[in-house]
Amino acid sequence: MMAQGEFGVSNDPEINNPNRFSEQPPPPPMVASEGIIATDITSKFTAATGALKPGELVKDAFFTLFEAVGALEIMDPKMDSGCLAPGESLDEDYDVTRPLQPAQVVGIIDQLLCLEMAWHLGYPLSQTLLTNVYIEAMLMPAPTNLREADFIRNHAEGARPDPMFTVLRAYCLGLLKSCWYVTERIKREHYYEEEDFVTNTYHRSLLDNIDRNEISNEIMAARKIIHQMRHALTDKMAWALDFRLGLRTAFLRTIELSELRSNPDSLSLPWHHMQGVWEQIHNSRQLGTPVPEAFSPKIQRKLASTMPPRPIVQLSFEETSDHFRKLIKDGIEVHEVFKYSDPQSLLNFVLTFQAQKPQPLVYIRTLLQFYLFRDMVILDNLSIRKIIDDDLAIVSMPKHRLLDPVNDVVEAPHDARFAMAHQMELFRQRATQSYLDIFRAFCQNRCRVRRTLCHSIQDWETVQMDAEELDQLLQIQLDEKPINFETGSEGVSSPEAAYSLPLSSWAYLYKLRLMEWIVQLGFELETYQPIEMAGMYWYLAYLAKIRTSHLGRIRSFITHRSNELEPKSSTTRARPSPSGPSFSSSGSPSSSNGGRSDTTASFSSEPQFVRSFAYHRVSTLEAAVTWELADGLSALYTALYRLRLIVPPPRPYSSDSLRYDIRMKPFAPIGLPELPSFETFTEQVTRPRKSIGNLLEIAREAIAGAKMGFEALSKYNENEAFAVGCLGRWTEGAKNGIKSAIAAGLAVAAVKNGIAAAAATAPDEEEEDLDLGNFLQVEVPKPEKAYHKWWIVPKVHVGEKKKT
Repeated sequence: MMAQGEFGVSNDPEINNPNRFSEQPPPPPMVASEGIIATDITSKFTAATGALKPGELVKDAFFTLFEAVGALEIMDPKMDSGCLAPGESLDEDYDVTRPLQPAQVVGIIDQLLCLEMAWHLGYPLSQTLLTNVYIEAMLMPAPTNLREADFIRNHAEGARPDPMFTVLRAYCLGLLKSCWYVTERIKREHYYEEEDFVTNTYHRSLLDNIDRNEISNEIMAARKIIHQMRHALTDKMAWALDFRLGLRTAFLRTIELSELRSNPDSLSLPWHHMQGVWEQIHNSRQLGTPVPEAFSPKIQRKLASTMPPRPIVQLSFEETSDHFRKLIKDGIEVHEVFKYSDPQSLLNFVLTFQAQKPQPLVYIRTLLQFYLFRDMVILDNLSIRKIIDDDLAIVSMPKHRLLDPVNDVVEAPHDARFAMAHQMELFRQRATQSYLDIFRAFCQNRCRVRRTLCHSIQDWETVQMDAEELDQLLQIQLDEKPINFETGSEGVSSPEAAYSLPLSSWAYLYKLRLMEWIVQLGFELETYQPIEMAGMYWYLAYLAKIRTSHLGRIRSFITHRSNELEPKSSTTRARPSPSGPSFSSSGSPSSSNGGRSDTTASFSSEPQFVRSFAYHRVSTLEAAVTWELADGLSALYTALYRLRLIVPPPRPYSSDSLRYDIRMKPFAPIGLPELPSFETFTEQVTRPRKSIGNLLEIAREAIAGAKMGFEALSKYNENEAFAVGCLGRWTEGAKNGIKSAIAAGLAVAAVKNGIAAAAATAPDEEEEDLDLGNFLQVEVPKPEKAYHKWWIVPKVHVGEKKKT
């Protein structure tokens, strides 16, 4: 009734009828206290509400919305943290002083391991580790020193603590200290609260004021006690306890070394030690005896939280073991990032490392950020300028005058080198943040990667425009002359005179790569419906085609500069083919040459040119296979749509043009490459002038070329692929591309066979009028079921004709 009087009355006349309560008066309240006198206010309340007009609002200014919601929560077990069941006590009645058997200690530790991994997966401490009564006893009241961090405070004088208590206490000390370090590391890097990790400690101190060395010494002392008690324990039980303490020691050691970041060779040693220790823990898991009463959700009522008690997160030990193995494996591999070779290898390392399924846990991702960006020093010893200059030298400016370090020492303002150094420094300042943001973006969860890249391409658009202005200024300082180079579209070549524009070409190439990543991540994240696959794969092919052409432009200027710098008498150098990859009849580039004829390696003896041509070889081939496979899948999906094997869902409140505008919204502000109009997009995707047979043949040729290109990529070594430190993951991606191409080829063949079978039963029907529902069934798989999460190949099942 209070809610009715506080916030108003209903427009329902029956509710506003003051006599509606008179028929059945409510029973008197059940009051047990003698200090309370109950008064029936029903008649007064109904009289007051009867005086109100329908829709009139009555509100007490001092009764806030928070209080109103709180009134609704009272005595609701799902909302009220103080609501107790009949006979239930507020406090947990578990006795932390009860003796523990060694098997029980192993069982409690194993349950703590499961809860620790659940916390790493993103569940809050309130539902994981802080539900343990031993940890609660250790943390409340908050200990100020190591002696107070104990389950049992104020030990009797001269009393020797139970050895099993000592072991469990040492484990909990190492666990809580590790959690504090993990929380601090994550909070210092870029992450997303609630999406990735919950850093809330609910006003519990995770032993942040206790020195790590003191805790390590406690763990060592406990391990000595286990060794001394070996005669009273079985060998298996002693080893089980010792390995669990060893895991905490190794984890603390990994944290200590990761903070130093000064000796990369030793950083992975504790992780390797953890790997061996964890296998021993997994093998001894059956020795533990569970103690479920040592964990209680009631403890959540004592935490500084507005949430009611939630169920404890229960992971099985097998699930925990799999996650711990993945954590340790990623912890070992993340240190390969210190094997710096070049910026492109570093970028490929980050791309392939973060693209793993399942993705590395947030602690590992923030550890990678820490290694990359700490104090704005890349990998502890590389300046940002060196990274950007190395990247420019590889992509568009090998052995270029603009990157000559001598320019920086020239102090004469009238000297052209002084102006070059000044303009290049302006460019570095403008491009640095955008460049580093690419690495940082890929350290996030996959959904955030795509969302961040959608914002980044607009920033790279600005970087490109600024770079074009600087390129024009630098043309004067360099006294650059335009050159003619071959450009082509659909196999037709034409000469074009232009300037090299190395800075803006570099920025444009990165912008194109970002746009492709956005589209590809859309397939991975199931952003597109099956009916949209044809259009989005066409747009991916469109972007890859532009990138292939742009790489050819950059390569032409590098070739020209290499010929100018190389001695005229040199006759040993190999001449590159200026035409680049050949083209299939579908208009996409053919990779039948294995990607090696377009930029033959080292027709210059200068190492910087050799490295740049190697980069363009692998980049052109990678762009070509992306173009081919995307074009082939687009044609395949279009054919399936026209055959009515993929049926659009009913969408009465939208139109194709509106959906196109929404889907292409991230790319609409980009001036170059220009977003195709909806009419052009529809024409290119539906290909109305192509028959279904022609579409399937285009798909077959393009997919065959992509398969050959992926096979060539899979044979590259780490230097050719620019995959130093990540060749295994990079090669795996290429092999998965081969599998996707094979699956796509089989799908095309199945559709052809289905059409032939259907045509045999109805020879007078046109292809698009055939009823293939009796012969073929098409399934669009989820990304996790596909061979490669960026290549969603439809599964075409051949079915028997239904009986009529």
